[in-house]
Amino acid sequence: MTAPTFCEGILHFGAPSSAFTQYGASSAIAADQTAITEINDQAVYQCRLIVDALRYTTLQLCASKESGHPGGFASSADAYAALVLLGHTNIVTEVGHHAPGFYSAMFLDGSLEDMGIHTMNDLQARFRERDGLLGHLSGAIPGLLAPAGPLGQGQHFAIAGAYLNRDKLFPCTIGDGGLGEPYILSAFKHFHTSYPDVTNFLPVLVWNGFSQEHHSMVSLMSNAQMRDYWKAHDFGNVVLIDAKDFDDAGQEGAYVDSTLFSDAARTAFTRAVLEGAQAAANSAMSGTMSVLIIKQIKGSGIHIHGAKSHNLYPGDTVQKPAIAAALEKGALTPAAWELVRTTMQRAGGGSASRTVVTEFERALPDASNLPRQDFAVGDKAVPATAMGHMVAELGKRDPLFVVTNADGNEASNMKIINDVLKIRHPTVDPLYNQSPTGQVYEPLNEDACAGFAAALALFGGRSLWLSYESFAINGWPIVQTVGQAMAELRRKTPAVVTMFTAGALEQGRNGWTHQRPEIENYIGGQMRNGNVYLLYPADANMIQAAYGWAVEQVNKNISIIASKSPLTVYTTPSQANAAIEQGAVTLYESRDSSWETIVFAVTGDMIYQPVFEAKDKLEAAGYRVRIVCVANPRRLYRAADVAWQHSSEADGAFMSDTDFHGLFDGDALIGVSGGGTIALESVLLRSRAPKRDLFGWQRGETTASANELMAYNGITADNLTACALGMVGEAHE
Repeated sequence: MTAPTFCEGILHFGAPSSAFTQYGASSAIAADQTAITEINDQAVYQCRLIVDALRYTTLQLCASKESGHPGGFASSADAYAALVLLGHTNIVTEVGHHAPGFYSAMFLDGSLEDMGIHTMNDLQARFRERDGLLGHLSGAIPGLLAPAGPLGQGQHFAIAGAYLNRDKLFPCTIGDGGLGEPYILSAFKHFHTSYPDVTNFLPVLVWNGFSQEHHSMVSLMSNAQMRDYWKAHDFGNVVLIDAKDFDDAGQEGAYVDSTLFSDAARTAFTRAVLEGAQAAANSAMSGTMSVLIIKQIKGSGIHIHGAKSHNLYPGDTVQKPAIAAALEKGALTPAAWELVRTTMQRAGGGSASRTVVTEFERALPDASNLPRQDFAVGDKAVPATAMGHMVAELGKRDPLFVVTNADGNEASNMKIINDVLKIRHPTVDPLYNQSPTGQVYEPLNEDACAGFAAALALFGGRSLWLSYESFAINGWPIVQTVGQAMAELRRKTPAVVTMFTAGALEQGRNGWTHQRPEIENYIGGQMRNGNVYLLYPADANMIQAAYGWAVEQVNKNISIIASKSPLTVYTTPSQANAAIEQGAVTLYESRDSSWETIVFAVTGDMIYQPVFEAKDKLEAAGYRVRIVCVANPRRLYRAADVAWQHSSEADGAFMSDTDFHGLFDGDALIGVSGGGTIALESVLLRSRAPKRDLFGWQRGETTASANELMAYNGITADNLTACALGMVGEAHE
């Protein structure tokens, strides 16, 4: 037969076989079905074909660029193929290095045609290239549900998918190198304690004995120890398929390659994988937390074994003897390639790009016009509490909305959230607002908090991660990952929203362990990405404007920084709305002075105390003062400073030069922040003030008050005044 068009570029084709004549005449998945109906000889044979096709495509793809990671996915291909035949195609991964295997799967089922990849030549041309198939999964690739880069993140996507879609299974492949990250299993265990009825996720451990460049840290565990490890984390059903049990090729060591078995032994192994995958999947869908473990050496079926199969390097071309030999051995006939495509396209009801849950926008309850409290200018109000009332209302409207917090809402003066939404906990206790049906998820682990919240947003749900900014760094990497993925998505999804309370200035008695506002610089540094927003509401009215704006945004990564202390209200509700939407607003301006104008550009809320004190001193000396709240610094950049145009839901709103200079023009400009100062970069870039200076966080210390801590960092009214006078000269006579 003539090779199908999609095979253009495939270098090797195999010879016809009697097995194909017997079991390949038609797809094991009927045209009107989404999965095999039984595990018979035909299904087992075609599972082997899919495995071979995945390995072949993955190896040739990597070799075409002398780059990429074929080894890890090669040892997981049996499990992946089995799950596909069983109709479970909402598959995520914890392993970014499995990307070429996942791309191969999307190529074989036709999903990549949505991005213009029709042939093997196209696939190779776009691999690891701009506007193509990046080295690690992005989540924007048709059919792929989520990104995969740093280890230890995939379980969050599987959990979120299962939570939002109770009728579907969400397998998640996990490498045994990544299993060394301790929070993978702790995240599963805590989720199961909180949501015991949600078990429709299935971790698939790819236990191949190796990490990137060495043996994995779990390579010496026995099968019994591995089973016990998972059982200790609440997995009631541990299905372990060990290729060693089927080896008839005399391979040494605990990890072997199933492609070296005799035909009969390989068929038996493949049948065991199919049966094991079916048992694990059925168990997970029936209320028992389950895991599928495939134990097989890394690099199975490709050019080399172990960690040496992990990555290809310059010189590892398709002509290299070991690679060429592996491709020739794993080659399929044109008819087999056609059968593989037909079967994979039928699995799950169609190509993944047409069927997996993240290819659709979820319908959500209305989140607009959340009720707000209008605080009068000059009053004292707690910003965190004001926002808490809005969060509670959103939770009442949206039953799947989840608030995650490791440090406690009550400690952040947001007890109203617990009062209304309840902490999800198996122990009912009204005193602590605990309920098995609560919407507040508190695993006391910032990674688990951030991971679940970010994954829910990516998968189309609403969430909010609350934390002390001093500990938020422990969970931020997955928010960054998801934020970048959102910038690339081909669909709309709610923004991932975080709010970091109890800023460093409020944590004097706790000392430097609770004073780590440097994360503001980390987040601020991402604002140039195009869809990252760091909001600094100045008061209780403005934080309500900030949260109301955030919950109606899509495909953005939005962080709010605010205090839990009673603070002065500076803005009216309309001014607060304008500050968030436009980027900044004037909080105060002197009326009666013809002398030099000193402008304070400020991020934060509590930090306004020394600024307003300095204002009094400067006015008494005869100077004009303007205090500007920098509420949404992303809006204050110049358009060319930010890669906004590369975001799928592009936001090109930036403050005009006229408006900007009306706020910040003066004879001297002083930027002031109670935390990181990078949020003021946009102001300093555009300012025309002839003299400029910057005050911000330096380091933490144990102090009795916020004022003492600000003084320790040099942020006092006297220092601000002296700085201003030093720039414009002594007071006029």
